Amino acid sequence: MSTRGGGGDGSAGSPCVDRMMPLSVLLKRELTSEKIETPDIFHGLASRSKKGEDFTFLKTECQRVPGNGLTTFAVFAIFDGHNGSNAAIYTKENLLNNILCAVPSDLNRDEWLAALPRALVAGFIKTDKDFQSKAQTSGTTVTFVIIDGWTVTVASVGDSRCILESAEGSLFLLSADHRLDDNKEEVERITASGGEVGKLNLAGGIEIGPLRCWPGGLCLSRSIGDMDVGEFIIPIPHVKQVKLSNAGGRLIISSDGVWDALSFESAVDFSRGLPADIAANKIVKEAVLLKGLRDDTTCIVVDLLPPEKIPTSVTLPKKQGMRGLKRMLGKRASDSPSHHSVRNYFEPYAVEELYEDGSAVLAQRSV
Repeated sequence: MSTRGGGGDGSAGSPCVDRMMPLSVLLKRELTSEKIETPDIFHGLASRSKKGEDFTFLKTECQRVPGNGLTTFAVFAIFDGHNGSNAAIYTKENLLNNILCAVPSDLNRDEWLAALPRALVAGFIKTDKDFQSKAQTSGTTVTFVIIDGWTVTVASVGDSRCILESAEGSLFLLSADHRLDDNKEEVERITASGGEVGKLNLAGGIEIGPLRCWPGGLCLSRSIGDMDVGEFIIPIPHVKQVKLSNAGGRLIISSDGVWDALSFESAVDFSRGLPADIAANKIVKEAVLLKGLRDDTTCIVVDLLPPEKIPTSVTLPKKQGMRGLKRMLGKRASDSPSHHSVRNYFEPYAVEELYEDGSAVLAQRSV
């Protein structure tokens, strides 16, 4: 865990330099450090049920070190089940513990954050393995968000998604979309491994519906569970870790019931200027109005704000001519229908990319 206060920055010079500074300067430094490390977090949840297979996990008072309130982090997650709800429920109940068990003990905060991407991969794999041992055939998408200070780490399998609007007004996609229709890299991975990808084939050679992986016919390439659909559907998540500036930002985490109806920019625009709870309800309402309640439709909105900021007055600015969806996934060639054009510019000091990997061999790599 990083220390606060004067001195100790490792720079050359007299150890008495800080004592020569006015007290007001030292106090300002302390306050600035506090703001950078500990944003205020406000969240809202809204959901409309069609199949009863969407589940959420919201916990704002997790602790890296039990009993130490200075090691608090928050978790927000969506589990969108299919072929039943068992996988979603099991994953909701066990994934966080499996992730934390994969983090080495006695790490400071920076070391813990550095170890978190690998721990997320290990936690997803263990959860999938343990659930499949129960011989149940349902599956679930997962978008799992951990917030520690201004650092946001997202692990995802399936087609629920997490976007970030920074306080500077830029959009970032922090999750991956593992729908075969929208991810050419995943189609290539499956076919290169000997799997088959194609649409449902009716009599007479007529093909209908989305691309699916055979055997099993699942239209997603990654999930937890789904033991009946073959070896090509894997539980290894795409992991992305970013650090926000202390100006903050807004996360929108939603199941495909939202994203099938709304573009990323539409979701942000509908919720702009609203506190998190009202924003989540607004996004779900607009999605259902546009497409009808065809699927479970769930949205979590999370605001990370400087401590002095009043949540009801937050209005993330819209930068005309500067805003654009920045996926921060340069290797990804394919976009879903809800993706807007990607801007190539990077706005310095707004959001810093710390880690990104979606490789299927991530579990064998060192971080």
